[in-house]
Amino acid sequence: MSDTALATIQRQIQWNRLIAVVEEQAQIMIRTAFSTTVREAGDLSAGVFDLRGRMLAQAVTGTPGHVNSMMESVGHFLAKFPANTMKPGDHYITNDPWLGTGHLHDLTVVTPAFRNGRIVALFANTAHVIDVGGLGMGPDGRSVFEEGLYIPIVKCFDQGRANETFFDILRAGTRTPAELEGDVYSLCACNDAGARRLVEMMDEYGMETIDDLAELIFDASSRATLAEIAKLPRGEFSAEISSDGYEAPVTLRARMTIAEDHIEVDYAGTSGLSGRGINVPAAYCRAYACFGIKCVVAPEVPNNWASLLPFRMEIPEGCILNAPRPYPVAVRHVVGQLLPDLMMGCLHQAVPDRVVAEGSSCLWNPPLRGGGQVSGAEAELPDFEVITFNSGGTGARPGQDGLDATAFPSGVRTMPVEATENVAPVVFWKKELRPGSGGPGRTRGGLGQVMEIGARDDAEFAVNAIFDRVANPPRGRDGGGDGAPGWVGLTDGTTIRTKGYQVIPRGKRLRLMLPGGGGMGDPAERDPALAARDLADSLL
Repeated sequence: MSDTALATIQRQIQWNRLIAVVEEQAQIMIRTAFSTTVREAGDLSAGVFDLRGRMLAQAVTGTPGHVNSMMESVGHFLAKFPANTMKPGDHYITNDPWLGTGHLHDLTVVTPAFRNGRIVALFANTAHVIDVGGLGMGPDGRSVFEEGLYIPIVKCFDQGRANETFFDILRAGTRTPAELEGDVYSLCACNDAGARRLVEMMDEYGMETIDDLAELIFDASSRATLAEIAKLPRGEFSAEISSDGYEAPVTLRARMTIAEDHIEVDYAGTSGLSGRGINVPAAYCRAYACFGIKCVVAPEVPNNWASLLPFRMEIPEGCILNAPRPYPVAVRHVVGQLLPDLMMGCLHQAVPDRVVAEGSSCLWNPPLRGGGQVSGAEAELPDFEVITFNSGGTGARPGQDGLDATAFPSGVRTMPVEATENVAPVVFWKKELRPGSGGPGRTRGGLGQVMEIGARDDAEFAVNAIFDRVANPPRGRDGGGDGAPGWVGLTDGTTIRTKGYQVIPRGKRLRLMLPGGGGMGDPAERDPALAARDLADSLL
């Protein structure tokens, strides 16, 4: 075997090792995190970058909104703290929505990796934390300054020593100081673990830098992505989708141009900015739009800087998908997670056999709050702040039904009710699949859920409603029916607002009916045995 062939094999082994490194990085975060959003739902990302801020590899665990926007954020860190100024033991942090992942509840930490006293790579991660003060995770803020503690890019550890001024400010700005501080330590620890594993790999292979490996990864990923784009039909394809919005419905429009060596998306005609926190920073728009395209066009190509480069976005100023500072953005996911469905609406016209129907898309993750901060001196419960992640059904696939109660496009896990009940005085009285909620079709949309939530002893509590797909249910494709719309109210049948802070009175419970996914194809073409099963399920 030639030396060239051996070198190629060795590089492939190193690439596989790199994936193992970042996956261990993510798993350490999950196992050491304080916030249930991280350790139970996996609302995080982890990755390794070269010294130019280009992402080489990401952990399998993680969400597209975190991973793909984090890919941009490392460059902002380097602009403030160049790589040649970094020291071993340094850790840098921000939650700036426009330099990170789109809202204040996501912390991004960047850490340099050193070998023999020389910086060789950067590790980054992002995690969604429970509380950063302010109004909490809800859409009611009029500016980002109302939404919580705003952390610029700063050092949280300087050569291994904690920045006590930073941690004093951090603890003072949250309702959950111990949990938030613990999460920051967790984020730094997992980056340190990734750095150690990378150095071990470099020692084993005698690698002075990772530059050659990076170029191999980027070259292979770029060529593979361009090859897949070249197989697509050329042309322009347009689609639109509606969100319930806050003050008024929101329309998202896209015109996708498929060229020989790139795909460009123009969002002209999309609704303007909102006065509430449903606005989307541009990086988060790019993150989920690129993910939606990649799922269809090049799903087997590793996700990194080079494989995302051919996907280009034109996002007009003043558009809800390009919110400038200091617009409120706390629940940017409500609109942003509709973007993969919008991209698939365009791609359905080009490659209809590779696209799914619309799904519930946006997470139904109600932030719950109780105690004196809700009920004052009459509070029956201690103060608590908790978020639970739940999902409706995904859209039907061309050859299979949609997935029931599954998070797409976010990819987070549904949180066990026991985990939430263990950390807060809340009770889940019901959590079950919602019969008949999947849109009919040759293949059926996935089912949503029905949930009933109360405080312990049926005490008063509050919900920061951040729900969508109620007035605009997931649509079917190719003659498939729409999924069932969502519903938000109380167990006595009272309807409440789908967005905004609301108090659930003593003796009442919150009832959520999560949307089902849209169907695919003519329902008359459905397998008779499956149709009979659907009918039986709907009668339960």
